[in-house]
Amino acid sequence: MEKLASSPAWMKVSELEIIYKSKMRPSERPQIKVSQDAYQLFLASWDMGKIELLEQFKVMALNHANRVLGICEISSGAISATLVDPKLVFGMLLKAGASSAIICHAHPSGNVKPSNSDVEMTRKICEGGKLLDIKILDHLIITMDNYYSFADSGAL
Repeated sequence: MEKLASSPAWMKVSELEIIYKSKMRPSERPQIKVSQDAYQLFLASWDMGKIELLEQFKVMALNHANRVLGICEISSGAISATLVDPKLVFGMLLKAGASSAIICHAHPSGNVKPSNSDVEMTRKICEGGKLLDIKILDHLIITMDNYYSFADSGAL
């Protein structure tokens, strides 16, 4: 029998590991009840030196009780766009064991009105969530002093 160490290269694979490390007890996690709650948490996590400079996209992972498991930056782009790969969004949500999520991105222009590409990206991520049983509760477009909620506007 051939030893494992001398097996052909095509038989060697990398080890994968799924880890989520919480820094607090479930009862201590912030709970999202309204879009304003999510806006305040996202804003607190944002680099204020970049919010008016370039578009960034983040996702907030939530448990079944809408308590925040964590916030993750998915992409950072240019002045008027950022590329969002749904595989990265859902990879992070699955890794955290999220039941639902809120997605968010900043508009450096200060205009919170969603663009056509914002609407299309929201639709695409919501559809992916349905397949994985992860509900996208909202998509916020934020600035330093204002936000737009797709859910509050009936656009989700």
